Amino acid sequence: MTGDVPGSPGDVLTLIGSGSATTRSDLARITGLARSTISQRVDALIERGLVEETQGGDSTGGRPARQLRLHAEDHAVAGVDLGATHCRIALMDLTGRLLAAAEDPMRISEGPETVLDHVERRIHALLEDAGRPPTALRAMGLGVPGPVEFATGRPNNPPIMPGWNGYPIPDRFTTMILVDNDVNVMALGEHRNAFPEVAHLLFVKVGTGIGCGIVAGGGLHRGAQGSAGDIGHIRVSGHDQAFCHCGNTACLEAVAGGGALARRLTDLGFSAETGSDVVTLVQNGNTQALRLVREAGRLIGEVLAGLVNFFNPEVIVIGGVLARVHEHLLAGVRETVYRRSLPLATHDLVIVPSRTGVNAAALGAGTLAIEHYLAPDNINRIVTC
Repeated sequence: MTGDVPGSPGDVLTLIGSGSATTRSDLARITGLARSTISQRVDALIERGLVEETQGGDSTGGRPARQLRLHAEDHAVAGVDLGATHCRIALMDLTGRLLAAAEDPMRISEGPETVLDHVERRIHALLEDAGRPPTALRAMGLGVPGPVEFATGRPNNPPIMPGWNGYPIPDRFTTMILVDNDVNVMALGEHRNAFPEVAHLLFVKVGTGIGCGIVAGGGLHRGAQGSAGDIGHIRVSGHDQAFCHCGNTACLEAVAGGGALARRLTDLGFSAETGSDVVTLVQNGNTQALRLVREAGRLIGEVLAGLVNFFNPEVIVIGGVLARVHEHLLAGVRETVYRRSLPLATHDLVIVPSRTGVNAAALGAGTLAIEHYLAPDNINRIVTC
């Protein structure tokens, strides 16, 4: 069928999965298709194990209508969050329900073969823990700490991922896999789990570096080459001596990222190598660390003020390691954003810490996998193959 009226098996599954249609009669009414056509679509989905039909519903005098629902129990997806020093994996069913999870120390610098071997072993162990056979895995989502060419799943000159540039991650697995930048999957995880009703959202990750995931119209916006949201390399005024690994000076992350703050604290005589060390110092009451975090918030707010005027989001979420001291970081961000942005753009704007926390990327990567697996075009391929 053509136009706005859904009619393919994939469209029918979308209606069932969303709860818009729970019976064959509902599907016929919504789509306008003949009952015989609806029966063909539903039977094909049941045969593929994607839908189940059970007795139920309220009787209106005749036999109760049989109820349709997404059959999630025999299917699983994996959401993988690869950070600079960690690997988090969330195993989920097709409804997004968490089945099992694990986190391991893992250095991304060990290279793709070592890291992806670990990911594969861990996913198989989680499937076993969840009582699912290896064949239950339908799709994977994987977030990496660097730019990605989304169409091919290849990292693109990631500065903290030596040996990964151009590596064909999807070719390493037999399962369908979607690879994206970590802050994009964080934005997706936060949106779907904490702010599903919000159409326009920015997720700002403040860790060793700084990046931004963009949800526009309810979907991820990646830009033409997948580099949308790379706000860490926007220039901030008054910091011409701050050199960035990208080759420029005065980049936001070279001044306000966790690595930059750790270096400044080291110069002041405090022991700090990472953003986590900065957080520890703040939590222990170190006034210099607190001052630098609040100052970093103001600088981040300077960049976000321009984004607020340009993009007009409803929500800005702050995540990443420095969000663990969000009461100080967000104070600086809010101070600058509300002072520098247009009143109309900030009238209903809220700036909040991440609600999904350290699980944002793994949940978002799993959600990415689910949404691509259940996309009508993919379901149509599954049904017709």
